[in-house]
Amino acid sequence: MLTPKMKSLISQLWNNFWAGGIANPLTAIEQISYLLFMRRLDEIDSKLKKDAEWTGEKYTSVFEGKFILPTTKEKLDRQTLRWSHFKQLEGGEMLTHVQTKAFPFIKQVNGENSVFAKYMADAVFIIPKPSLLVEAVSIIDALYAEIEKQTQAGQTFHDTQGDMYEFLLAEISSSGKNGQFRTPRHIIKLMCELVSPKIGETIGDPACGTGGFLLGAYQHILTTHTSKNHMTKDEDGFERGFGDKLTDQRLWTDLREKTFFGYDFDTTMVRIGLMNLMLHGITYPNIERVDTLSKKYNEDNQYDVVLANPPFKGSIDAGDINENLSLKTKKTELLFVNRIINSLKIGGRATVIVPDGVLFGSSNAHKSLRKMLIEDCELQGVVSMPSGVFKPYAGVSTAIVVFVKGGTTERVWFYDMQADGYSLDDKRDRIEVNDLPDIVNEWKARNKNANDDRKAKHFFVPVNEIIDNKYDLSINRYKEIDYTPPKYDKPEVILGKIEENNKAIEADIDKLKGLL
Repeated sequence: MLTPKMKSLISQLWNNFWAGGIANPLTAIEQISYLLFMRRLDEIDSKLKKDAEWTGEKYTSVFEGKFILPTTKEKLDRQTLRWSHFKQLEGGEMLTHVQTKAFPFIKQVNGENSVFAKYMADAVFIIPKPSLLVEAVSIIDALYAEIEKQTQAGQTFHDTQGDMYEFLLAEISSSGKNGQFRTPRHIIKLMCELVSPKIGETIGDPACGTGGFLLGAYQHILTTHTSKNHMTKDEDGFERGFGDKLTDQRLWTDLREKTFFGYDFDTTMVRIGLMNLMLHGITYPNIERVDTLSKKYNEDNQYDVVLANPPFKGSIDAGDINENLSLKTKKTELLFVNRIINSLKIGGRATVIVPDGVLFGSSNAHKSLRKMLIEDCELQGVVSMPSGVFKPYAGVSTAIVVFVKGGTTERVWFYDMQADGYSLDDKRDRIEVNDLPDIVNEWKARNKNANDDRKAKHFFVPVNEIIDNKYDLSINRYKEIDYTPPKYDKPEVILGKIEENNKAIEADIDKLKGLL
């Protein structure tokens, strides 16, 4: 959890970038991410070196030896590329050093042929003023000093650093291209609980943005491998842990390098996603720039788990649509669900956010998709969310759909979420009312405590009833509402009251006449 001081420092950082001429939020967060990455790289390397000295193991520092600048072929002492070195330089000298030496170095830090290097190849360090860089370096150092205090107080480092980065990302408050907007972390945590990703599984997101779902799955896996005495509850009511029971180094390697796969069609988002995952400890992330609806993408039957919040209200040229997508439509909110079904292995699980229109739309494509979910998958659940969940980005009503590829749908579990722990206006202030813990508990117990009461928050609906309703999956189609009709007086009683009122008015008139 972030302290007020940390939030103040982050706001100050944003204000400095705005005043320094970098007003575009995506550009600013990209430049800030570069600085965070440089600072964290220095810190991680120093810690690993100390750990190796303590244990007697061999460790080769990334700052050891020479770095050859790709442009001039100049040989640089890697120690001079550390954050701790260049932050001591004078402003103008620091800016030149970072632009021409330290930044080219971090672009290749995972190796010239790594995914990170591939998407950083065209990246540019564009902080224009020495004063802005000096201020940013100072604020980032202050932020990490606060993170250290939080860590000493019992928070895990990655949790607090992750909270800081998410708070930074929250400033990207305007909707992006084709309906992209950031998914709140507490909704991601809920969705991870619904599909429960496990170690050893491949986990994908076909529209990953900043990588939030992949990080949510990573944190969920760590939590499931944490001792009870190390568990903590976060501000949203979810248990969190850091994976102390994961002692096999091979499992750590697989988890960090071979488990998480994300895709996005925007290069800036890919870079931010890569750095976001690396800052959280996923050392070799797998995020690629590709439109997963296009003919360039053919990763069918690949994933055990998919979590996603695909773009809404987008459209794609018919000639670009992958021929393996069977829906006859150009609407991205439908095609992405089709893509997710195709991407799953048989028995694979998915949870995806869709706009309400997907649940009840009357077009042939809408009906075909819902039929696909019912007949080609085991549709397990639909969680209806209030329209304010995605404010200030959008006010659209949405739902979480949970399904398994293959299997048979016999009945579908519906939950009517009324509150997510935050106000449903643009401010999104924290409130006490929160359905998320109840959703998790009832989801896990749903087969033991089967509920058919349509007046309750959650209930089952038989698949035959859904089919009879043209595969309609909107909760309002099936939910029953208690309605007590108002009691009205009989006509003679009403007439009597009118007569009494008339007599009272006449009496008042007579009194006024007497006064005159």
